Amino acid sequence: MTSTLQAVDGTIFAEWLQRVGDNSLILGHRVSEWCGHAPALEEDIALANTALDLIGQCQLWLGLAAEVEGKGRSADQLAFLRDAGGFRNLLLVERPNGDFAQTLMRQFLFDAWHIELLRALATSTDPRVAEIAAKAEKEVAYHLERSADLVIRLGDGSPESHARMDKALKSLWAYTGEMFLDDATDQAVAKAGIAPLPSTLKAAWEATVNAVLAEATLENPGQTWQHKGGKQGIHSEHLGFLLAEMQFLQRAYPGASW
Repeated sequence: MTSTLQAVDGTIFAEWLQRVGDNSLILGHRVSEWCGHAPALEEDIALANTALDLIGQCQLWLGLAAEVEGKGRSADQLAFLRDAGGFRNLLLVERPNGDFAQTLMRQFLFDAWHIELLRALATSTDPRVAEIAAKAEKEVAYHLERSADLVIRLGDGSPESHARMDKALKSLWAYTGEMFLDDATDQAVAKAGIAPLPSTLKAAWEATVNAVLAEATLENPGQTWQHKGGKQGIHSEHLGFLLAEMQFLQRAYPGASW
C-alpha cells in the first residue's frame, strides 16, 4: 500500500476505488429489487445471487477506499452515509430496472465492460487491487455468460421478446459511452500502473457486444449521443430515489448495530 501511495496521490486513488465500488454497489442494489418479483423462480434466485456477488465486491472495493483515504470511515459508512453527489458510479447502473428485458440488457452491457476491467486489474501494480480483481473476475465471468445467453435467447425469441430487447438496447445505449471516457483520475491511476485507461477497454467490449447482438438478431445502435457525469458525481434523479430506500435504516438509526 505504501508503494502505491507513493506512486499516486491517496485522494485520487480513493476516488478511483469508490468509482469501482460504487458501480457494484448501485447495480447490486438495483438487481436486488427483483428479489421475489422475477418472472420465474430460477431467475429470482439467479438475480439474487448476482446481487450478492456485486455487493460482496463492493464491500472489498469500498473497504480499501476507506483505508486509503485515511479518514476513519468504513465501507458501510461510504455506502450509507454519502449523499447522491458523493457517489461515483456510472449512470448506466442507476437506470431503473424497467421490464425484464431492460434489466437483462443493462446487466449484459455492464458485464461485458466489467469483465474487461477486472482482467486488466488482475495485473495491477497494487497487490490489493489485483487480489480483489482476481476474485471478482471469476464471479463476473459467470454474470457475463448468463446475461449474454439470455440476451441471445430473448433477442432471437418471439416477436414480443425481440421487440422488448430491441427497445431496451436503444434506451440504454446512450449510457454506454461513459464507461470509456478518460479523465484526470483515470490518467493518474493508469500512469501508476494501478488500472488501465477506460478508453483501452472499448475494443474488447465492442467485440463481445457485437458478437452477442448479432446472434440475438439485434442491431447495434451505432454512434449516438451519450450521457456522462456519474464518475464526477453528477447523477440522474433515479439515484436519489434509490439511495432514499437503500440508506433509510442507517439514516433513521445512525450507528445502529445488530
